[in-house]
Amino acid sequence: MPKFPLKKLFATLFQKLWFNKYSPPTFATMIQKVIFSIALFAFAVTQVSAQKCDLVLRGKILHLENDQPIEAAYVWILETRTGAVTDQNGNFVIRELCPGTYTVTVQYLGHKEIRETINLSGSTTNQTFKMQEESMDLSGVEVHGHRDAVQTTTAVTSLYGEALLQSRGESLGESLKRVAGVTTFSTGNTISKPVIHGLHSNRIMILNNGIRLEGQQWGAEHAPEIDPFLADEITVIKGAETVRFGPEAMGGVILVNPPTLPTNKKHTTELNLLGGSNGRMGNFAASHSGGSEKIQGLGYRVQGSVKRAGNIRTPNYYQANTGMAEYNFSGSIGYSSKKLGIEGYYSYFDTEIGILRDSHTGNLTDLIEIIQNGEPFIKPDFTYEINNPKQVVSHHLAKLKAHYHLSPEMKLNFQYGFQLNQRQEFDRRRGELNARPSLDLELFTNTLDIFLDHSRKSSWSGSVGINVIQQANSNIPGTGVTPLIPNYDMVNGGVYLMEKYLKGPLEIEGGIRYDFRKVSAARFIGNELQEAELDYQNFSAFLGGLYQLSPYFAFTTNLGTAWRPPNVNELFSQGLHHGAAAVEIGDPNLNSEKSLKWVNGLEYEGKKASVEFTAYLNQINDYIYLNPTGETFVSLRGTFNVYEYLQADAFFYGFDLSGTYSFSEKFNGYLKGSIIRAKNTETQTYFPFIPSDRMDWGLAYSFGNLANRITLSNVLVAKQTREPEFDLAPAPPAYALFNLGYNRKFKLGENQFNVGLQVNNLLNTEYKEYMNRFRYFTADMGRNILLKLNYQF
Repeated sequence: MPKFPLKKLFATLFQKLWFNKYSPPTFATMIQKVIFSIALFAFAVTQVSAQKCDLVLRGKILHLENDQPIEAAYVWILETRTGAVTDQNGNFVIRELCPGTYTVTVQYLGHKEIRETINLSGSTTNQTFKMQEESMDLSGVEVHGHRDAVQTTTAVTSLYGEALLQSRGESLGESLKRVAGVTTFSTGNTISKPVIHGLHSNRIMILNNGIRLEGQQWGAEHAPEIDPFLADEITVIKGAETVRFGPEAMGGVILVNPPTLPTNKKHTTELNLLGGSNGRMGNFAASHSGGSEKIQGLGYRVQGSVKRAGNIRTPNYYQANTGMAEYNFSGSIGYSSKKLGIEGYYSYFDTEIGILRDSHTGNLTDLIEIIQNGEPFIKPDFTYEINNPKQVVSHHLAKLKAHYHLSPEMKLNFQYGFQLNQRQEFDRRRGELNARPSLDLELFTNTLDIFLDHSRKSSWSGSVGINVIQQANSNIPGTGVTPLIPNYDMVNGGVYLMEKYLKGPLEIEGGIRYDFRKVSAARFIGNELQEAELDYQNFSAFLGGLYQLSPYFAFTTNLGTAWRPPNVNELFSQGLHHGAAAVEIGDPNLNSEKSLKWVNGLEYEGKKASVEFTAYLNQINDYIYLNPTGETFVSLRGTFNVYEYLQADAFFYGFDLSGTYSFSEKFNGYLKGSIIRAKNTETQTYFPFIPSDRMDWGLAYSFGNLANRITLSNVLVAKQTREPEFDLAPAPPAYALFNLGYNRKFKLGENQFNVGLQVNNLLNTEYKEYMNRFRYFTADMGRNILLKLNYQF
C-alpha cells in the first residue's frame, strides 16, 4: 500500500474535523471527533507498522503479592544474548528481534527466577511477568520496602532522576510546569499552585508520602505546604481519580514520594546547595538514610531544608515586600519483612511570605491608577525584610502505615494520618493592630484508610477499601475583624471497589465509589450567630483501558465521572481576603460540581524518538468559579476589588503533546505543549483564569564522555484571547522566554558530585503571565541565574 498519499488525506480530514469554525463544539460532537481521530490514527499506525520488519518485546515486571512494579529487574533473552533493566514503573523494552521462539528469563534479588518460552510475532509484543518472593538465608540479601505505585490507565507523567535534580530549588508548582498540561496559578513570583487541564486548588489532590495534603488551599495565594526536596519522584495523574482517592481528586492527583526506606546497613547522604541571583536566594537541603546492622529490614531517613530570598526584581525594578523564608523537616522509620511492613513518618513545613506592597492600595483612585499604570508606584531597593502584608504558615503531618500479607495473593493495608495546618495572614493596619493577624486559622485533619489488595496468578487484580476524613477548622480569636470563613467541622466517608484485567497487550480497569460528606459551620457576624448544616453524597465510577497497537505504539483511554462538594470558602466567604488583595463573597446555596471526563492517550517509543499525545473532554455541571464583579470595597484598610463565587455548566477540552528526539548520542531535543479551551455553556462566555496556549522546546548537547551537558530552551506563551465578559484589565500580550543551562557530573572517589548552572529568562524579557493574580499591578520576574551543587555519598 502506498505510504505517503495517505498523509495528505489524514491531514485534510483531521483539519476539517477539529477546526471547523462553523460548528461550535458540544460534548456529543467532541466525542464523535475524538473517536474518528483515534480511528484515523490507528489505521495510520497499521499502515506504518506493516512496513516494519523488526519486532520489539516490551512488558512490565510486577510483585506477585501486591501487583506493584519492580524497578531494576533484569530481563534476558537467551538466544540473542540481549536484555534490559526495568525502570521505576517496572517497564522494559528489548528491540530489533526477528519473528520466532525465544526463552526469556527474569531475575531480581530475593525473588524466584522466571523462565518462559515466548513465540514472538507481530501480534505478540507485550508481556507481563509477576515475580514471587522467596526466603533466602544468605547474608547481605536486602528485603525491599514497599512503595504504593499508582496503577492507572489514564495519563501519568513522573519527574525523577535528572529532571527532578534540575528542578531543585523551585516550589512544587514551578517544578511541575515541566509536565505537559500542567501550569500554575500564582500570586506574585513566590506563591504558585499547580493547575492540571485548567483545574486547581480543591480539585487537585496532593499526596505527601501517601497522605492527602489537607491545608487551607482554597485561595490563589495558598500554595501547597510541602517541601519538594523530600521527594525522589513526583508523579502527575491527569485524569479524574475520585474513585481511587476521593472528591478532591476531581481534576487530577500529584504524588510526592520520598525514597523507599533502606533495609540493610548501607547508608546514603545527599547534600544540595543552591543560590539565585534574583531575590539573592539561598537554599540548602540535606538528607540521610540508613538501615540497621542488627535488625534486617529496619531502616530510617531524615531530611531538612532551609530557604531565604529577598525582594524579587522584574527587568526594570524591584517589587516591594516580596521576600520569603522557609524551614522544613521530615523523618521516617520503618520495618519490612516478607509478610509485615510498618512505617512511621513526620514532616514539618514552615514559611513566611511577603505580599506585594502595592497590591494593597489606600483608596479607589490609587487602585484605578496602578491598574492603568501596570506597575507599582513604590520601587524600593533590595532588602530581605518582610513586612505587612504577609502570611505565616506552618504545617505538621504525621503518618502511621502498616501492611500484612494474608496470603501470597492478598495484602491488608492500614494508614492513619494526622495534620495540623496553621495559617496567619497579616494586613496593613494602624497601631498595635498591625502586629495582629487579620486571618488566623487552625485546621485539624484526621484521615483513616483501610483497603485490601488482591492479585492472582491469573490476570486479575484489584482493591476494595474505605477511607474516612474528619476535619475541624477554627478561627483563633483576637484578630479584630469578622472571620473570612466560619468555624466548621467536616466528616467525609467513602467506600470503593476497583478491578484490573491484564493480559498480553491489553489492560482493562474499572471502579466504583460512594462518598458522603457532612459539614457543620458557625460564626458570629456582629452579635448574630449564623449556623449551617449541609449534607452531600454521590457516586463516581470509571472505566479505562490500555492496548499495545504495535511494537512502537500504545493507546490508552479512560472515561470517568467525578464530583466535588463546594468548599467552605465558596459557601461562606464574607470579607477581605488579604493575601489575594480582594473582597470575596460566597454563596451558601451552591450545588456540588459533577463532571464526566474522557482522556485518551497515544504513545510512540522508537529508537531515536518518543511522542506522547493526550486529548481530553471534560463536561462539568455546576462548575464553581470566582468572578470579578467590577465593584470595589473602600475601608480604613484600603480599597479592594470585589469578587463573588458563581456557578455555571462548563465544557473543558484540549490536548497535551510532548516528545523527544535523539539526533545522535550527544545531541537531542524535546518539545512539549498544551492547548485548553473552557467555556460557560449556559451563556456562551469564557471563564477567568484559564491557561493560554503554550509550547516549550529545547536542544541539549553532551560532551566530555557525556558528563557535560548544555541546554538551550524556549518557552512560547500565547495571549489569552478567550477572556471573560469583565476583567480588571485586558489579558497581557504573548511572550517568549529563553533559558540556558549547563550541567556537569564529577566522580569524587566513589561518590557523585553534580554542578548545574541555569539562566532563566536569559534575555531579561519583561512580560506578564495571565495566570498571575498580581499581573494587574506588576510584571513577572526578570533574569535569574541559579547555581546548583549536589553531592551524593
